[in-house]
Amino acid sequence: MRFLNFSFSILFSSALLLASSVTAYTNPQSCTGTCTNAHDPSIIRRDSDGTYFRFSTGGNIAIHTAPAITGPWTYKGAMLPSCSKISLSGNCDLWAPSVHKVGSTYYVYYSVSTFGSQNSAIGLATSSTMDVGSWTDVGATGISSTSSKSYNAIDPALIQVGSSYYLNFGSFWGDLYQVQMSSDAKKGGGGSSYQIAYTSSGTHAIEGAYMINYSGYYYLFFSAGICCGYDSSRPASGAEYKIKVCRSTSATGGFVDKNGVSCTNGGGTVVLESHDKVYGPGGQSLYNDPTHGWIIVYHYVNTSIGYADGQKQFGWNQIKWSNGWPTV
Repeated sequence: MRFLNFSFSILFSSALLLASSVTAYTNPQSCTGTCTNAHDPSIIRRDSDGTYFRFSTGGNIAIHTAPAITGPWTYKGAMLPSCSKISLSGNCDLWAPSVHKVGSTYYVYYSVSTFGSQNSAIGLATSSTMDVGSWTDVGATGISSTSSKSYNAIDPALIQVGSSYYLNFGSFWGDLYQVQMSSDAKKGGGGSSYQIAYTSSGTHAIEGAYMINYSGYYYLFFSAGICCGYDSSRPASGAEYKIKVCRSTSATGGFVDKNGVSCTNGGGTVVLESHDKVYGPGGQSLYNDPTHGWIIVYHYVNTSIGYADGQKQFGWNQIKWSNGWPTV
């Protein structure tokens, strides 16, 4: 009997050790209303009345609003219903919006491209209210790419550092890049772009850079893996979309992961990946919410609903910090 008890204790302890080694993720928080039409979501809360705005890929940037981050989300219309003034294939099918407030004006950076192409450009639209019908298309920011460039000019996101602005962008090819913007954050400042993250493994598929400043560090979040088309062909296990992060004391370089591996040499600590009924989470952005603190928003497949791109759900979670690293 003592031997059995001892054996059971060993087995129980081993099971606990094994369980503790498996990363657990919190499931997406509540979403009501229109929780689809949510590819590459970017959110912000309007100061004047507390209304939440969600911008997403498709329909010339779909705009949804809600009284709270939990919803109910309601579709309001397209940000640029008459397409982008940028003369490039894909200018009526805009991608990857990123919303920011610059002074008293709301900015949404967007991508003009076609799937798998390196002929891409980053555009900008502005509004004082964010309401449908209020947006002015500024057009090209001066950041573009062709096959002669080492990067792909999509997936833009802005960060302010002191009185300066930087735009992070990129996808595949040379992966993630950064360029300093003009003082009004409307144009690339004329300086050269430089690489901030890269992986040479596989198809070196990382994209969707989003950077925040927290507790003395700049955190570079990005999506890694295959994003789309899961209903027709799913990638090998683990090769689907996931969210990773590196950090640096500088916004302009030197990013490493939790193990000290450089982000320009394949580094990246996983923040969120497939779990439970969540498959392929990514296309993320972050927001410092007045109620919930830092939150991460993303799209994902709910495996109990379906794998098609049009069925992807809006997900959000609070960020928790553990020894200086974000967790979900």
